[in-house]
Amino acid sequence: MKGLRFSLLVLGLFSLCCAAAGDSSGVKKMKMQFATGPLLKFQIISGYKRVFEEYTQALYQRYPDIRIEGENYLPIPVYHIASFLSIFKLLVIGLIIVGRDPFALLGVQAPGIWEWGQQNKIYACMMVFFFSNMIENQMMSTGAFEITLNVPVWSKLESGHLPSMQQLVQILDNEMKMNVHMNTKTHHHS
Repeated sequence: MKGLRFSLLVLGLFSLCCAAAGDSSGVKKMKMQFATGPLLKFQIISGYKRVFEEYTQALYQRYPDIRIEGENYLPIPVYHIASFLSIFKLLVIGLIIVGRDPFALLGVQAPGIWEWGQQNKIYACMMVFFFSNMIENQMMSTGAFEITLNVPVWSKLESGHLPSMQQLVQILDNEMKMNVHMNTKTHHHS
């Protein structure tokens, strides 16, 4: 019995470490430190990491002074729900390991699945862990590929598709020309 409790404790600690570490496959916040030009910001999901890297390489060749940042796109309400689910998962796994009945505190009879979980702790912990991770990943898969250059210039969530490199270059050329034009007007009025 002590071996079972120890293995469940190790599983709980492992899941806590995985939850605290976050999604390591995602896009890390990347910055070009020496560039002095305008800031082009990408907010994407990890599935578009390769596209982001290809666009970044091509854009640095065309616009050597541009600053490019990339980060994971996380809508705020969904992020909070997923964070809550992650903590709730760990709480449920802890209750299964310890053997406490949370339903007794509420004055309610424990459902059959809780009784099954107490008899099959390893399977129950694994099911809670993998099922909740599946839900968390589904919530975080937004399909986002958002691009801003001081203002939003492209949204895959709105358009339904990624911009081609030609479209992106044309958009950036237009935005940069407009920004240069606006800056020269401001300097003439000063």
